[in-house]
Amino acid sequence: MIYFVHGDNLKEGREKAKSLVDSLRAKKPNASFVKMDDENFSLEKIEELAFGGQGLFESKCLVFFNYVFQNKEAKDFILNNLKEFSASDNVFVILEGKIDKKTSDKIAKKAFGVKEFVEKNKVKSKEPFNLFSITDAFGRRDKKNAWILFQKSIIAGISPEEIHGIIFWQLKNMIIAQSSSIKDAEKAGVKPFVFNKSLMLSKNFSEEELKRLSSKMVSFYHRARMGDGDFQISLEKFILSI
Repeated sequence: MIYFVHGDNLKEGREKAKSLVDSLRAKKPNASFVKMDDENFSLEKIEELAFGGQGLFESKCLVFFNYVFQNKEAKDFILNNLKEFSASDNVFVILEGKIDKKTSDKIAKKAFGVKEFVEKNKVKSKEPFNLFSITDAFGRRDKKNAWILFQKSIIAGISPEEIHGIIFWQLKNMIIAQSSSIKDAEKAGVKPFVFNKSLMLSKNFSEEELKRLSSKMVSFYHRARMGDGDFQISLEKFILSI
């Protein structure tokens, strides 16, 4: 059985998932409880729970997937085996932030319960906002314009998670460009245009600075997921720190 909670309103999503998990645990006090995120995801354990029924567990098990889709292996496995999760005697609660409609619809079709939480009072932009304009300003270390574009993207209804993702993508590409040849980059899946642009932007940072910024982005992302601090404010402060 699958319960699916998702959306760009992370606070309400976390609260709903926690309430749901607490309720399910209260109803089944003897059930085993497993909580996984993108870092401690265990494919072996989940295969046992999804395909083996109760397996080694004496009672049914409640599994809480806490933003595991940041782990590509976890995401691919869950999406490829939704039928087995849905038919299992065990209960799976999936909590995710903003994800694409194709993915959310695929999970919703197999879920017993679905709840989406969206940020309120978002202003829709008539013209689609170009997120890459933020990465360009960020790569140039133009904090003023990066901050202005960040504010415009929020007004346009783009989630902080999506903004974080595109900046982190640019950071990774700059790190690759600084330390690789174009042939190595192509093997890593970086297209020549992206590589050359990232190489040019990377000259505005030292290797140590890029790695420190990358580590910082990962750190405040995980802290926010655990309820420690406001994610949008943390991202804004990060942009102003370049």
